[in-house]
Amino acid sequence: MEYEVVIVGAGPAGIFTALELTRCRAASILILEKGAPLEARSHPSSSRTSGWGGAGAFSDGKLTLSPDVGGFLERYLPREEIQGLIDYVDRLYLDFGAPTEVHGGDTDEIRRLAREASRYDLRLIPTRIRHLGTDRCLEVLKNLRGHLEGKVEVRFGENVVEVLSEAGRAVGVRTAEGKEYRSRFVVLAPGREGSDWLSREVKRLGLSTGVNPVDIGVRVELPASILESITTISYEAKLVFHTKKFDDKVRTFCMSPYGEVVREYFDGVWTVNGHSYAHHRTNNTNFALLVSTTFTEPFKEPIAYGRYIARLANLLGGEVIIQRLGDLKQGRRSTPERIQKGVVEPTLKDATPGDLSFVLPYRYLSDVLEMLEALDHLAPGINSPHTLLYGVEVKFYSLQLNLSRGLEAEIENLLAVGDGAGVSRGLVQASVSGVIAAREIARRLN
Repeated sequence: MEYEVVIVGAGPAGIFTALELTRCRAASILILEKGAPLEARSHPSSSRTSGWGGAGAFSDGKLTLSPDVGGFLERYLPREEIQGLIDYVDRLYLDFGAPTEVHGGDTDEIRRLAREASRYDLRLIPTRIRHLGTDRCLEVLKNLRGHLEGKVEVRFGENVVEVLSEAGRAVGVRTAEGKEYRSRFVVLAPGREGSDWLSREVKRLGLSTGVNPVDIGVRVELPASILESITTISYEAKLVFHTKKFDDKVRTFCMSPYGEVVREYFDGVWTVNGHSYAHHRTNNTNFALLVSTTFTEPFKEPIAYGRYIARLANLLGGEVIIQRLGDLKQGRRSTPERIQKGVVEPTLKDATPGDLSFVLPYRYLSDVLEMLEALDHLAPGINSPHTLLYGVEVKFYSLQLNLSRGLEAEIENLLAVGDGAGVSRGLVQASVSGVIAAREIARRLN
């Protein structure tokens, strides 16, 4: 079974690699995806992080249209070139069903909010956001699948376990069932779900890597009215804070106005995330507070560390732990009765009331509490005893391959893209990385 290009993974990075290749050049392209087709992913037992669309299929569907947020592409390309690629990818999303409305940007209201935030040591990163919503995200992915039908071969339920190389050149892949797919180029786009596998594989191949920060924290849920002054002008506020006690970087992530808190399953562990929808609303807004840590010598296993924290939460809480902020500050676990008496009705109904101080290290809890105090100045009510905290939220994209400008690894004709390769951490930059890799391949094929 021979192809010109084999793509491992059908998340945004893999899909846009294939899409751009079909636009640049007629080529025999195969996508291998260990998960299920989109139509089968709505089943409760199906993975929310693998399958057509990857983790992005059931994400909040935010297209962040700035190089400042959502990845690390500035390691490889000039900022101006990245912005041009972001604009190009944005137009493609519009072609496949994304809404025309854009939130935020460089407006008087945003500048006023940034000035106000700076008074409390918070830095607002102004950015334009196009919001798909989880429901419309599925529609866009369905349209992309239909467009690629007949142009790109896609095989589901194919778990790639090994990259094949000969004389320093990638020549294909092998699956868990022992099937070999030979190709001139291999593109690794395993997503966050496959970051642990990719970490093991690059060690086997002898590739050099760096370490990205690992992001660990909680998801915060509160009445939508508390954040309306912010979400009405920016939809999502990207706020960064450096704590006074530890000088750690804490950031808001994936703000979901009028949304709901959801569970995610990552290779044996349950974590938490947030969604908001295009066609219906709840009374709550949720967002993540993530502490970024870059480990140095002698420890270089941030993915394992994040998974350990998540497993500890699962051990104590079954899957996801929920706790009132007031209970956490008083040093007591939340109970179903205390949750019920609160003014915030949880949108994740099957979270287990408990105590996050038994899960998160003291340093992380201290960072989260310090930022909540700072945010309360900007939006009074965030630091209320009734605010709900869910744990834990972990982002598994901590591998950083040594890649060229065209995202080629140290093995010839082996390229790596997306969140799992540490290139991006969001829909847009993941999609852009696929375009970069596709254009590099098309240039060589031509």
